[in-house]
Amino acid sequence: MAFGQQINNLQESFEAAMNLSNSPGAVSTSPTQSFMNTLPHRLSAAKQQKALKPFSTGDIKILLLENVNQTAIEIFNKQGYQVEFHKSSLPEAELIEKIKDVHAIGIRSKTKLTAEVLKHAKNLVVIGCFCIGTNQVDLDFAAKQGISVFNSPFSNSRSVAELVIAEIITLARQLGDRSIELHTGTWNKVSAKCWEVRGKTLGIIGYGHIGSQLSVLAEALGMNVLYYDIVTIMSLGTAKQVSTLNELLNKSDFVTCHVPATPETKNLLSGPQFAAMKDGAYVINASRGTVVDIPALIQAMKAGKIAGAALDVYPNEPAKNGAGAFSDDLNPWTSELVSLPNVILTPHIGGSTEEAQSSIGIEVATALTKYINEGNTVGAVNFPEVSLRALDLDQENTVRVLYIHQNVPGVLKTVNNILSNHNIEKQFSDSNGDIAYLMADISNVNQSDIKQIYDELNDTSYKISIRLLY
Repeated sequence: MAFGQQINNLQESFEAAMNLSNSPGAVSTSPTQSFMNTLPHRLSAAKQQKALKPFSTGDIKILLLENVNQTAIEIFNKQGYQVEFHKSSLPEAELIEKIKDVHAIGIRSKTKLTAEVLKHAKNLVVIGCFCIGTNQVDLDFAAKQGISVFNSPFSNSRSVAELVIAEIITLARQLGDRSIELHTGTWNKVSAKCWEVRGKTLGIIGYGHIGSQLSVLAEALGMNVLYYDIVTIMSLGTAKQVSTLNELLNKSDFVTCHVPATPETKNLLSGPQFAAMKDGAYVINASRGTVVDIPALIQAMKAGKIAGAALDVYPNEPAKNGAGAFSDDLNPWTSELVSLPNVILTPHIGGSTEEAQSSIGIEVATALTKYINEGNTVGAVNFPEVSLRALDLDQENTVRVLYIHQNVPGVLKTVNNILSNHNIEKQFSDSNGDIAYLMADISNVNQSDIKQIYDELNDTSYKISIRLLY
């Protein structure tokens, strides 16, 4: 049922909804709790919090794709939501059909939520990306439709860093080739061009959560660490920041990428960059498939410039697991790449550990729940970050207004004229580009007041979407 339809029926059902037997309990605290949310608790620590929620949690429909972790399903089920779960992504036509009625959708990296798909999502209020990246979602279109997007930027950092360490050692010792040879019956005991990593230099492009953790692990192995980032970042350990990418490439034995997919990072490592590297250097990419120019990498390896490479991400990736999925039909250079020696190819598993997926499930599902139940957008990637402190249990007949609107002059004046007929306990507003978001708690309201508030706000000129919570 659409939120607007729910409001239109409030006149008859408000008293029954107030006593829903399947209403969820208090929502667990988000890992990204805001200062606004924590400050009032010092003043009223003895008071129990009242959980705000939609008018009927049982009407909330959640669609989870791509084998999102069980921890997320448990959180949503505990809230009383209707959860539909799929182990893989869906074809676009089926996705469009499924997304028409759901209020929230959870995806990983394979599902593409384009404007064409999202325009069919009439009830959708929130998207959860159970991964680091959000480039699979049209963030601008989602924001203009009043759809908030959350991700998990930090939960799999350790898993990715550990994979890169494993790949550094594997490349240095040519372990991949020796393993394949022995699997086929060939005994090839060699030491030529096999190295210890102690004393070698690791160059990290992008010194964020993954890059900095990797830095610490690499130093523990006795490596020297350089890093390049577009902003000045304090180093961990004895790592040193260099001022240019070329300086890092010139000095590093291993180069690893940990940057987002942006127009600026497309083909960040291409022919000129490979030429600037040391002879016999190694290249690792566990960030995004567009960051490394793979045809140029192939040529650099054939010329003997690059001694080995480890790739976990690709420009085009299969939509689901299966034999024959990674082929020239997907990327025209595939057969040439797989024929090269000392190349480690993994199927986008940098964050695919039990620990990481469990943490991601908890983080993103909690963020979605807090947005659905409370309107909290702290951690949203395409929305203003807004939250209000929780209500106390003794604050009855209080409604939380969530008003998403175009960021133009005069809107708040119009909205506050409507709300000023009631007691405004607290409110907060912020904007992000063309989108603005107002949260307000209105007390001492009855069922007819709620209907009137909704109707008047719904008639405002620059409204994008409205939700009322109690």
